[in-house]
Amino acid sequence: MSTQPMALRTARYAISLMFFANGMLLASWAARIPTIQQQLQLDPGPLGIALWGLAVGSLVAFSYVGWLIVHLGSRLTTTIAAIVCCCSLVLPSLAPNLPLLWLSLMLLGMGNSVMDVSMNAQAASLEESYHRPIMSSFHGLWSVGALVGASGGSLMAWLNIMPLFHFLLVSGLLLLVVLLASRWLLPTTAKPSEKTPVFARPTKALLGLGIIGFCSFMSEGAMADWSGVYLHRSLGTSAGLAALAFAVYSLAMTVARLLGDSITKRIGSVPHVRLGGLLAALGLGLALLFQQPILALVGFACVGAGLACMAPLVFSTASRTPNLAPGLALAAVATMSYTGSLVGPPVIGQIAELISLPYALGLLALLGLVIVLLAPTLARAPQQEREVAEVA
Repeated sequence: MSTQPMALRTARYAISLMFFANGMLLASWAARIPTIQQQLQLDPGPLGIALWGLAVGSLVAFSYVGWLIVHLGSRLTTTIAAIVCCCSLVLPSLAPNLPLLWLSLMLLGMGNSVMDVSMNAQAASLEESYHRPIMSSFHGLWSVGALVGASGGSLMAWLNIMPLFHFLLVSGLLLLVVLLASRWLLPTTAKPSEKTPVFARPTKALLGLGIIGFCSFMSEGAMADWSGVYLHRSLGTSAGLAALAFAVYSLAMTVARLLGDSITKRIGSVPHVRLGGLLAALGLGLALLFQQPILALVGFACVGAGLACMAPLVFSTASRTPNLAPGLALAAVATMSYTGSLVGPPVIGQIAELISLPYALGLLALLGLVIVLLAPTLARAPQQEREVAEVA
């Protein structure tokens, strides 16, 4: 590639800003959910319906984001999606009722999913130019952005700042950031073709990657919703100590992602995934078997560190699939992966209601072992030939 090293470094900074902005944006919304729930006087059931708008928007967007990247290029697609995300962040705070809140979250979900896949396509292209692993660092900065957004949201809530003013501030700041960063994103060339499928149905190579992503994202979603509940209800801790569960998990994940590229470079992607799946399984085993709050927190940290690099490694591998545009491959794997984050929390809840929460969380330990078994897929996928099924 003829791009000069300085241009590569500048592109890396720009892509890093996109990941940071995306993480901060989503965490800013999540931190104000209780306030918006109170404003609209929503019971847990209607609030759950509203949050499904985000999920529906994500799944709808995954069906066409690969086509957009092929036709517009990942640079333009990332820029447009980032602008849509920044602008749509304000909409939930303006929604006067449940239907409009659902629609506003659907738009936010669509923009976020397109931005997610396209900025990962940018990161994958840059990683290929660097000739060494760098994908985990981008996801690490996403986690840093999420921590900043969550902390800022908590501060705004503590100060009783209305979500509208909070979101306007975050949206305006991040809009400036993404517009500035878009100037230095990696140049890409659109390759429109009448034969380009809207969505590629994955064959065996991408299916294995998708299952790894599904297991990882299902565990991540369940940890976000149920780790604190486990400490509070199953182990009888205070609400304050229970709140540390997800914080410890998130911090461990952030640190592991920032260190992930050097680990992958040293031991390779397959051992890294195998080690991560094993660490996640052992961490949950530690938390569930000994039933001590401190050991549970240590176990949750192990889960966060173990799952940290699954997404970057899976997405990076998918982008190198032969005979398929990176955007289409990423969209196919991302669809399977993010489906896991959608089904994880309710599945754990249903199993917990039927049996118990510790047994339900034990399912996540089994998913970690599934990841260990499927780890060799990362070695086979880049070389495996595939046929693309066109979906009208």
